[in-house]
Amino acid sequence: MTRSARFTLHPDFAVGDVDPRLFGSFVEHLGRCVYTGIHEPGHPSADEAGLRTDVLALIRELGVTAVRYPGGNFVSGYKWEDSVGPVEERPRRLDLAWRSTETNRFGLAEFMDFLGKAGPQAQPMMAVNLGTRGVAEALELQEYANHPGGTALSDLRAAHGDKDPYGIRLWCLGNEVDGPWQTGHKTAQEYGRLAAETARAMRQIDPTVELVACGSSHQSMETFAAWEATVLAETYDLVDYVSLHAYYEEIDGDRDSFLASAVDMESFIENVVATCDHVGARLKSTKKINLSFDEWNVWYMSRPRPDAGEDAADWPEAPRLLEDNYSVTDAVVVGSLLIALLRHADRVSVACLAQLVNVIAPILAEPGGPAWKQTTFFPFAQTSRYGRGRVLDVRVDSPTYETRKFGEVDLLHATAVHGEDGTVTVFAVNRGRSEPLPLDVALYDLGVTEVVEHTALCDADPEARNTLDDQERVVPHTVDGTTLTDGRLHAVLEPLSWNVIRLGR
Repeated sequence: MTRSARFTLHPDFAVGDVDPRLFGSFVEHLGRCVYTGIHEPGHPSADEAGLRTDVLALIRELGVTAVRYPGGNFVSGYKWEDSVGPVEERPRRLDLAWRSTETNRFGLAEFMDFLGKAGPQAQPMMAVNLGTRGVAEALELQEYANHPGGTALSDLRAAHGDKDPYGIRLWCLGNEVDGPWQTGHKTAQEYGRLAAETARAMRQIDPTVELVACGSSHQSMETFAAWEATVLAETYDLVDYVSLHAYYEEIDGDRDSFLASAVDMESFIENVVATCDHVGARLKSTKKINLSFDEWNVWYMSRPRPDAGEDAADWPEAPRLLEDNYSVTDAVVVGSLLIALLRHADRVSVACLAQLVNVIAPILAEPGGPAWKQTTFFPFAQTSRYGRGRVLDVRVDSPTYETRKFGEVDLLHATAVHGEDGTVTVFAVNRGRSEPLPLDVALYDLGVTEVVEHTALCDADPEARNTLDDQERVVPHTVDGTTLTDGRLHAVLEPLSWNVIRLGR
């Protein structure tokens, strides 16, 4: 039998407390995320505001917290004024980011209403346009959204039907401005100065806002690290977080490397932390900049896709874009990426799975039809539910396998969270594609005495997925035979599997 993987857990050896905003998501005006995703007046399940209650029920089950809005690339051409006031008076605009027509039928007030119905844990993470706009427009949006009243813009919000301020605390200072694909792309120096001036002005209105500066769009950018260093040299004392974005896919049949995607994510996190701390040291600052991993997912970017507009005159409304249908293999990788985020909970305070519905999303919804869970829904929902508390330091001793991209990689990827109620939850992935992996965990001074539940997401067919015609083809199943005896947990992780092992008193 394959040699066991093992690790030790002790409450005195911990990474840090989980910020609930680690389980955030992302709603962008892209494809069908908004229109026929969360908002579809006339759908059999639609409420009086046009929100799909079937989708809302799944979102509540998913357990998302911070929801980033309205983009993404979309925000770099966003005019917030278009999205407020009477719906019938809102203008239609060309969206350069996704070559489509934005109707603005769903806007800021509708988004805030959506969050309220998504559950008390859902909070806004609002992005301001620092692509085609700047300081003045960011301040206007902040005043409209957050000022109690007595000014032109706060009174305009009240006239539009929302007397109480929205109370948006978390703001993104633009999006992926390092990328040449971005409308309003800037150099690090240009963006750093603009972000600093915007942050300084927003803090004059409210010193308590939390601000996210744009980091690199991905680790392979030619400007990576130098971008962060330059931007933070301008903004270090004015912002709270720097952003990270990363997407992963299987390329050229290299599944072994794909299953090890979290190696890259953890490297990305650690490199950005090192850069942040280097800038802090240069500035002789005791402040720590934390991370906002506000776009991450599996995304098959290399697959051929039609443009939103078929020709120069074609700017469709809510076209079908980026609607990846995820397999068991994809779900195992998403689980591993969640483990990577938890393993760095001391510095990653916010993270957003991109996106929420239809667009590379854990939820799919058909116009006029049903909504259902993708395979990737389950690891996110389970981690959001059980991954609350203090992350314990997990250092695995595991059999390894060879990958083309990352070299030798552990078969086991794992973390554990000690809940405030005394429970311990182990999250574990077996990257091995053909053999089960025995797991042995020594637990000290944690007070747990029984296995409450061990579930796994896996399938004999690694390409199995949930579709319109078979919406429950893949669901987690209970694993028998997992034991906790004399302070030692013994389990067997099935091949290519995502596992949640809950331990109680």
